[in-house]
Parts: sequence; C-alpha cells; structure tokens
Amino acid sequence: MSQNNVLKGVFLVALGATSYGMLATFVKMAYNEGYTTAEVTSSQFILGILGILLINAFQKVKHKKNVVKATSKNIFNLMLAGTSLGMTSVFYYLAVRYIPVSIGIVLLMQTVWMGVLLEMILEKKLPSKQKIVAVFIVLIGTILATNIINNDIELDWRGIAWGILAAASFTTTMFTANRVATEISSAQRSLYMLLGGAVIVFSFALATQNTPFDFSIFLKWGIVLSLFGTIIPPMLMNAGFPLTGIGLGSIVSALELPVSVLMAFILLHEKVMLLQWIGIVLIILSIIIMNVNFKKKA
Repeated sequence: MSQNNVLKGVFLVALGATSYGMLATFVKMAYNEGYTTAEVTSSQFILGILGILLINAFQKVKHKKNVVKATSKNIFNLMLAGTSLGMTSVFYYLAVRYIPVSIGIVLLMQTVWMGVLLEMILEKKLPSKQKIVAVFIVLIGTILATNIINNDIELDWRGIAWGILAAASFTTTMFTANRVATEISSAQRSLYMLLGGAVIVFSFALATQNTPFDFSIFLKWGIVLSLFGTIIPPMLMNAGFPLTGIGLGSIVSALELPVSVLMAFILLHEKVMLLQWIGIVLIILSIIIMNVNFKKKA
C-alpha cells in the first residue's frame, strides 16, 4: 500500500474521530436549552437514517448493478448488532446529563480493557502481556483523568453508572460492526445498524418522555447531532480503516478523547486539571501499546 493511501486513511479516520469527539459537547448544549435525552437521541437517529438513505440512493444510481444487495439474514444480523449502537447513544447521553463531558468520554474509553476482557471470554485464552500492560495503564489513566483522587470532586454515581454501561455497549458495537455482513457496502451496513439502534432509541423515548415532544430539536440540534454522530464518522472511518489497517486506525481514532475534552473546555468551560490531562495521555498511550507490534520482523 502506498504512503499516500496510508496518509489519506489517517486523515479520514482523524476527521471521523474528531467528529465523534465533538458530539457530547453538542448534546450537553442541547440539555442546557431544556431538551430531553429522548428528544436528543430521537432527532439524531431520525435525521441520521434519512441522511444514510440518501447516501444509499446516490450509491445505487452511481454504481447501478455493482452494488451488492443485503440479504434478509444480513439485515437481521445488522439490525441486531445495531441495538448496541442505540444503547450506547442512550447510555452515553444519560451519563453526560449527570457528569462533565470530560469525565464521560474517559468512561466511554473503558472499552480498551472491556474489549480485552470480551476477547478473552470469546476466544477462551489469556490476553498477551502487551494487552495486560495496556489495561493497567488505562486503569491508572482513568483514575487520574476522572480526578477521583481529589476529595473536593464529587461525581454523581448515576453518571458513572451510565458511562460504564455506555462503554460496555460500545464494546459490543465495535466487536459486531467489523464482523457482521462485511461483504455489503458501508452505507448499507450503517443504515441497517441505525435502524436496529432506532428500535432501542424510540422505545426509550416512548418510556421516558413525559412532556410533549419539542420538535424544534430537529432544526436546532438534530441536524448537527446526526451529521457528527451518525453520518460523517461511520462513513469516514469505514473509508479510512481499510487504508490505515486496524492498528494504525485504532491509534488515530483515539484522537476522539482529547478533542472531546478540548471541546468541553472551550465551549462548556469545564475545568480540566493537569493531572486529568496526564490521565488522558496515559489512556491514549495504552491504545498505542495495544495496537503497535513491538516484535522485530525477521
């Protein structure tokens, strides 16, 4: 693979990760205007599905007979996998309602050690020393990044619980997204996973929305949330990862963490201490350690 292709892949993955990093800050800003979690998630998924439908229609016209159609089995499996995507959105947005965005993104990054644990359970073998070291580093980084050693900081336990649940469901999403119906286009895969996620999101909205639904969310925040959460990042990352490879792509996608914290610092004026930045650097370091092959080639 040429150097230009790798650089192009890095650029695409970096843009996708940056988009994801901005998302939680926009959600928090929507909360500050009085919108509910149900309104935020519903508007994001409805407009996201419409956007992906347009992309699919464009690809169908452009490529005509070259587009591989999804089978009914593909659709079912992708929608089933997409339910974890819906749960991730609901849990993560509930988390940032109770805790700062800079803490919420750190909790979401617990997918690093959760992924290792899930892999160990599914493959029934112990992880490598490299992965064990990475897990210890991410745990130390989390302690520093959440600033729980500072007695003056009180974190709402509800936010922490939702954040951990978001990380668990996101781990499931990552494991299934790259293993289910990989033979069809990324736009089709994104569409059916979004439809599966929408089942969870709409069920949550019906169960929790006690006030009349405020449809102004669609124009005020829905477009932004759908673009930065469900349309731009999956398309860019699906295009970039084949060019970078999983290892380099995972390292570049870690850009989501500092971007999210910076956005919260600039737009929400959240306080981020030096100790927290050190923790963030350690979490990124753990992702690098996990994805770099340190063995010398013969």
